[in-house]
Amino acid sequence: MRVLLVEDEVEFADTLRGALERERFIVDHVDRLAFAREAVLSASYDLVLLDRTLPDGDGLSLVPVLRAENPGLPIIVLSARGEIPDRVAGLDEGADDYLKKPFALEELFARIRAVRRRPADLGAEEIRAGSIIFDLTYDEATVGGVRLDLARRELRVLAVLMKRRGRTVPRESLEQAVYGFDDEVQSNTLDSHISRLRRKLAEAGADIEIHAIRGVGYLLRASA
Repeated sequence: MRVLLVEDEVEFADTLRGALERERFIVDHVDRLAFAREAVLSASYDLVLLDRTLPDGDGLSLVPVLRAENPGLPIIVLSARGEIPDRVAGLDEGADDYLKKPFALEELFARIRAVRRRPADLGAEEIRAGSIIFDLTYDEATVGGVRLDLARRELRVLAVLMKRRGRTVPRESLEQAVYGFDDEVQSNTLDSHISRLRRKLAEAGADIEIHAIRGVGYLLRASA
């Protein structure tokens, strides 16, 4: 899952980013509304965590921009402004949830799981390809009921390829989905992730294959 974290408190942002990355999220962090607007126009996100009190305005002003780009994008407001009128304003503006600071990380992760199980998303909580089932809520993949031990970027590659199974996914699309904009990506980094993913899938007995389409990208399909 790729997350956009919009937060200007450096220490809090670093703590939250670390916790998210330990849960295998890909995190892009910005501390201004202007930077957040640029980010949503250049990358695709699965979740936005949004502070309200930012140096260049109220974070709620970003919600319409996010909704215009992706109407179904889950948005959770994280704010010290937690009185009832504040929470009502956030939800009325279009946020999916509103969590008052300070909060327990366990509660945040529970709320993240909850917004990803919204009624509009029912039926899309998991994707299947051959014997692999990918749980989009918990970001884990299983083969024959056995959980695959995959690194977060391997999981992200697998999710993107499974969502577009049977179709070639351009290299640029995979790189955008897998790497944050602060990551330094070498020319062969994606190939290394896919090589390790192929090996783990083969060891687990998965009946799918990932094919390199020369000069274009990668294709996931059932084994012959």
